[in-house]
Parts: sequence; C-alpha cells; structure tokens
Amino acid sequence: GKGWRVKVLLQLNDIHKKYGPQTILDGASVAFLEDQKIGVIGRNGAGKTTLCRIATGQEEADAGSVSRASDLRLSYLSQDDPYGLGETVIGFLKRHTGRKEWQCGKVAGRFQLKNEILDASIGSLPGGFRTRVKLAAMLLSDPNFLVLDEPTNYLDLKTLILLEEFLRDFNGGFLIVSHDREFLKRTCEQTLEIENGGCTLYPGNVEEYLIFKEEQKAQAESHNRNVEAKQRQLQAFVDRFRAKASKASQARSKMKQIEKMKKIETDHPLANVSIRIPAVERKNGTALSCEGLEIGYPGLSVAQGIRLEIPQGARVAVLGDNGQGKTTLLRTLAGDLKPRAGAFRWGVGLTVGYYAQHIYSALDPDTDAYAHLSKVATPGVTRQEILDIAGRFLFKGDDVRKKAKVLSGGERARLCLAGLLLAKSPVLLFDEPTNHLDFETVEALGRALKTFSGTLFFVSHDRTFVHLVASEIVEVGGGAVRRYPGGYEDYVYHLEHALRAELGRTDSGEPSPEKPEPKPKPRPAKEDDLEKRKLVARIRKVESELAAYTKERQEIHREFMDGSMSWSRSRQERHAAVSRLIEERERLWLELAERLESL
Repeated sequence: GKGWRVKVLLQLNDIHKKYGPQTILDGASVAFLEDQKIGVIGRNGAGKTTLCRIATGQEEADAGSVSRASDLRLSYLSQDDPYGLGETVIGFLKRHTGRKEWQCGKVAGRFQLKNEILDASIGSLPGGFRTRVKLAAMLLSDPNFLVLDEPTNYLDLKTLILLEEFLRDFNGGFLIVSHDREFLKRTCEQTLEIENGGCTLYPGNVEEYLIFKEEQKAQAESHNRNVEAKQRQLQAFVDRFRAKASKASQARSKMKQIEKMKKIETDHPLANVSIRIPAVERKNGTALSCEGLEIGYPGLSVAQGIRLEIPQGARVAVLGDNGQGKTTLLRTLAGDLKPRAGAFRWGVGLTVGYYAQHIYSALDPDTDAYAHLSKVATPGVTRQEILDIAGRFLFKGDDVRKKAKVLSGGERARLCLAGLLLAKSPVLLFDEPTNHLDFETVEALGRALKTFSGTLFFVSHDRTFVHLVASEIVEVGGGAVRRYPGGYEDYVYHLEHALRAELGRTDSGEPSPEKPEPKPKPRPAKEDDLEKRKLVARIRKVESELAAYTKERQEIHREFMDGSMSWSRSRQERHAAVSRLIEERERLWLELAERLESL
C-alpha cells in the first residue's frame, strides 16, 4: 500500500439508532484516525450528539459496531456536571483524576484557573469557569482523542479564545460539534456532516466543505438538466418511430436508454434556511436612557453609575466575561429585577420582548407548538404567518402538533424564539439565543435580525452571530457598563492580543502587508506589443498550472471520500498546500488579466 497510511483510533461501522419511531442514524460509518481535527455539522436532531455518545460509549447503537484501538485514550467534555458544587476546584480535580496537586494546578493554569480560584468552591464560579474546570479534568487523563459536544455553549469570549489556543497546540485528534462557524474554522481541518441518517467526512474545513457542497449541487442540477434534454430528444425519436417496423428495435433500445438515465438527488436543506422576522413599526428618537443606574440583587451590587443613551433601531451586543453581569443587566432592562439605584427609561410606547437563557423550561408541558405560538402572537397575526415562522424554526407539517413535553431542549428554545418574534415587540432582549440552534439557523437568524426595524439588545458569544448582527457594543465588566468605541472585530482583536500577552505568547504571527508596487511610467507602443505577448504567455502558463492543481485537489478529495483511511497528516498538508497554490494562481491570473486589459 501507500506509505502514508495512518493508525485508526476509532471506527463506527454501519451504526443504526432509533428513538421511538424516529430514525436518527441509519447505517452511518466513519473512521477517525490519530491527529485528525474534525468539526461536526448538521441540522438540529440530525444525530450529532447521538453519534458522539455512541463513539464515547455513553450510549449503545441498535445495530452496527464500534471498534477502538488498544492505545485509544478517549476523553470527552460531558454535558453533565461531574463535580459537586461544594467541592473546590483543586479538590475536584484531584478526586476526579487521581493526579497529584501540582499536576492538577499545572493543567488548570492553562485555562487561567490560578491562585484563589483553585481554592474556590465550584458553585461560586460563573458558567464559563465551570466549563474550564471540566476542560482541565478532561485533559488530566492524558487523552489522544477528544470528543467535544457543543463546548462553546455558555462560554464567554475569553474562555473561547483559551480553548482555541489549547486546541491549536493539542497533539492528538478531536471531534467537535459546534454551531459557531468561526470556532470550527479556527480549530478544525476536516468536516463531518451528519444528515439523512448517514455521514460524510470531507478533507477541508467547514467553509471549503460548504463551497464544495454548493458546487456538487450545481453540478447535479446541470447534469439533471442535460438528462432531461436528452430524455426529451430520445422520447421524441421513440414517439416518431415506435410504429415503423424497421425502426422498432431501435426505438426499443432508446426506451431502455431513457429508463437507464439517472437523475442525481439534490437535497441539501442545509443552506436553505431563511427566517423572515415579522415587521414592527419603525420609530425614531431614543430607545433607552439610563441615568446613574445600579444593577444587582438584594445585598449584592453588580454594576453602578451606568449612563447609556441608545437610539431606536440599534442592535446592541452586550459583551464581557461570564459572571460580570450581562444577564443581570438584561433582566433589569426587562423589568425582571428592580434597579438598586438610579433609573432607566424606554422610549414612549415601546414594549419589550425578553428571551431568557432558560426561558424554555417555563413552557406549559401540555401545550402544543401551534397553540403556544398563537397564544403569544400579537393580535391580527394570521394562521399562515404562524405556520410560516414555525416552519422557519423547523416545525414543519405535523410537528406543530407536538406537545412541549416531548420536545428536546433545542426544539423548545426554537419555539420560544419563534413566539417572541410573533409578538412583534419593538424592543427585543435576547440572552444567548443561539445556544440550541444549528449554525445554519444561527446564521439565518443573524441575517434576519440585521434587517429588524426595532431595537435589539443581545448577549451572545457566537462570533459569527455577533459579527452578523451587532451595530454597537456595550461592555459589562469590573462593576461598570460602558459603550465600546470600536466595532466587534476591533473588540475581539484587542481581547486576543491581551490574552496572548497574559499567556506569554507573541501575537498571532500574521504576515505583514506587502508594499504596493511603484506605478510604471508610460511606454512606447512597440514595447506595449511585446509586453502584451509576454502577458498572454504568462496567463496561459498560469491557466495550465491552475488546471493541474485543481485536478490534484480533486484526486485527493476522491481518495478521501472513497475511504477516509487514505488520510494522513502529509496528505492533509498537501491538500492545504494545493488549496493555497490554487488561490495564489487565481489571484495572479486576475492581476495579469487586469494588466493586459489596461494595455
């Protein structure tokens, strides 16, 4: 065989899994090799968590087998909490992993769990820090393959960046389910899509995979158009000559040809989510003004001296570390908590819709989806509007008759979101609206909110979502709430910069921008002709290189998709290198073509 075969650590063969009448996995097979860094995508309910649980042995498949290499050291980030809230961080780590205190302290330090935090009880820490404790526990078992199911839920941006830094350095393989496209792009080299009961492993990151999928779809559609045209031609021949004896056998063979012609299935619901938000009346003036506002709880001040003026139509991202008061601010603005001092005012006639983190646990278990939506919708909303928005949040057909008690956490969260949008409030407050959505829905919701004519305040750590939606930023931290002067990219850049300095890293090592070339002086016509000929020759050369590289990349794809066993670190690196060469050649081709044009 080929010299670059690598070791299979974990293999799922022909996995079948049903829950009640619902088939989740239907003959899914995939092999994971050492060092593979894989991002998992797929619609809500497609079976991402189920696949992870079967891989880690937390759940049994109905049929099929799971084989694990003898030296597989698998570790996973569990959705459940392995600690008691009264335990200290260091106490839990020692008990849970059996490692010595200095080892626990060293690994915990990678997630900025240091000094007094190590002796704090876990119950006193905010959610993001509790996830850091789980990450440290996971690593202390010295794994060579990690399974992380939605590790970014409830993580603040700082913890997210620490996790990214760690995953970039991790020398082993991993499988990550996430709805944050940006996170997958920065950490994973391959993409596993779970859909229609099966899975596809692709050798590029999530962006490249989605482009590849679009291309496949376009090819299939054009193939189908050709098939249809050919079928029409043949059919015309058959119709004309069916009766003539001399042509009958020919007509029969043409009939067989028509039957053999196959169309390709083009069913890619992934990119087809679009959410239209019911319109609210656009208003001018100030949406919110806070004067000397202090927020917190009886006996606990969280932030004080808050002064804000927010115009109508603003889309405000509320950012900051977990535990600093983002939710407290939203609850106060929603009228859920009383201000400790000072005051805030909403603009005249503004009603507020509030989506809290665990809002979905308050749904009446015996209400069905449609009944809930029609109850919360604003008067005058039609049945069709309700069904439309239900469909956009993946309640299609009979799903609207499902009772709340049989819905998953993700489905309940989506139902509450849909309900809030139907209430048509001119102000929306969203606390972590993306935590239970797949990334297609996250992005569709982001694109829709961008066109929302009301005012929006939202807490989210999903970078893709914040980037799509935010028009301004309010930062909560250190007992203060203030507007951040720059945009979101600027905010993330400064945060990464500061964290790297804390971790003693140099900055991300971006190459410095190239100097622009000096403009050439005008030249005589004869030189122009010579120059044109040279350019044409160079363009031809670039075109043939481009064709060769594209062909090589397609071959690597084919090898990989036929059997992911042909993967190896060196093949992955060659794939990445060829992709870079293709990009460079495309850029060069454009440059040369422009130059030729200008001559």
